[in-house]
Amino acid sequence: MSIQPQLCKDYSKFDHIIVLIDKDTKLASLGLSKTDLATAQKFFDDKRGSTYQKNAEGKTISLVKIDTSKATFKALEESRKAGNTLNKFINGQKAKEASLFNASSNTDLTAAFVEGFLLSNYQFLKYKTGEKKENTLTALHVDARSADKKTLEEVEQIVEATFFSRTLVNEPLSYLTAEKLSEEIKKAGKKNGFKVDVFNKKKIEALKMGGLLAVNKGSIDPPTFTVLEYKPAKSKNKKPIILVGKGVVYDTGGLSLKPTPNSMDMMKCDMGGAAAVAGIFVAVAKLKLPIHLIGLIPATDNRPGMNAYVPGDVIEMMSGLNVEMLNADAEGRMILADALHYAKQFKPELVIDFATLTGAAVRAIGDVATAYMGTANDDTKKKLEQSADHVYERLIHFPLWDEYGDWIKSDVADIKNVGPGEAGHITAGKFLEYFIDYPWLHLDIAGTAYLMKEDSYKGKYGTGVGVRMITDFLKNY
Repeated sequence: MSIQPQLCKDYSKFDHIIVLIDKDTKLASLGLSKTDLATAQKFFDDKRGSTYQKNAEGKTISLVKIDTSKATFKALEESRKAGNTLNKFINGQKAKEASLFNASSNTDLTAAFVEGFLLSNYQFLKYKTGEKKENTLTALHVDARSADKKTLEEVEQIVEATFFSRTLVNEPLSYLTAEKLSEEIKKAGKKNGFKVDVFNKKKIEALKMGGLLAVNKGSIDPPTFTVLEYKPAKSKNKKPIILVGKGVVYDTGGLSLKPTPNSMDMMKCDMGGAAAVAGIFVAVAKLKLPIHLIGLIPATDNRPGMNAYVPGDVIEMMSGLNVEMLNADAEGRMILADALHYAKQFKPELVIDFATLTGAAVRAIGDVATAYMGTANDDTKKKLEQSADHVYERLIHFPLWDEYGDWIKSDVADIKNVGPGEAGHITAGKFLEYFIDYPWLHLDIAGTAYLMKEDSYKGKYGTGVGVRMITDFLKNY
């Protein structure tokens, strides 16, 4: 369920009133009674919390104090989290509307609060047949002095795109096969204004996408390769930016079968990279950004049935490189490699791939950040990190030193699809590097795409990670 933000002239007429304040806010200017003013001042002076609430005459007033002495990106994140807290509280009161006024010295806190508030209203209730416990909130009225219409519209559009990505991740394989994933993206393209072309298995075979076809050999469902394009009349970039997303709609590990508890049972999320790419296209098209974008999504499930490829098999990739497959659970890099090679024909300005690729990335940094690496220049990396910090989808950079490439050299083929075990997220990146000849960044979102416990406005399960970050990056490109 979404929620509509809208400007209002009188925020005080609503039953739930939220006021953002900081250390510079004069509480006396907020129209509180002398008693309430003294009580609120003592509450904050005693550091009893960041939100003071007052109930009077059927209204609930929440004064939310944001620490603007922090770095700006941290203050914005604090405001988003406050949005989550108030969303949960007001939904708990079964209210339909609330209002927001920013009385702080930082005008950017408004958009951040609204973003956290809206993102927190996401629910995935499609398969609930009993009492669905739907959120009651339908509108957040923002004081006209606290934001402008364009800013609120942009926040809402990016949130909607993030919801689209989350829902794709949350759908089970019983619904979201590779073909259905392509179909959902095609619907989104038609609705939002970007082109979508879907290659079927016959076309994939004609293109000799050996990695994608090899992973698909264990499945009864055919693979797809989806090409997205958004090209406005006045694009800033002469050469396209390409986004590549891993679309493994379910990963059993293949013949290198995963254990079920805390591993295979959550593997419907293994197309989180594809969902990120699709969500970014929705956001960029909604915002009408002047950027020429191409998206490439190889998709299949990874199963141990049929004529599944086995450890020791040698696979000829689309590039002509021969890969010795030693672990069928390292399938994501096999399908991404064909997509990365396919991207060469467009002579791209930059390629960014997104993949729930390795458990090693999760072991290295947990679920608080995305591991990334690549060959793009330092300025591009710096700008991406700035966007990552701004939306608080943080990145940690890892090297692609030559030594790691030595770890995946094969005795019987050109390379093998796994290294010795250590630094597995880096050797996966080195594997992908064999298939590129352009500026490239690889984002391993294995820890951030899907959460097993609720984390503020990111929610539980599919997070839609990447959508807000890359949209911000492209806005500032």
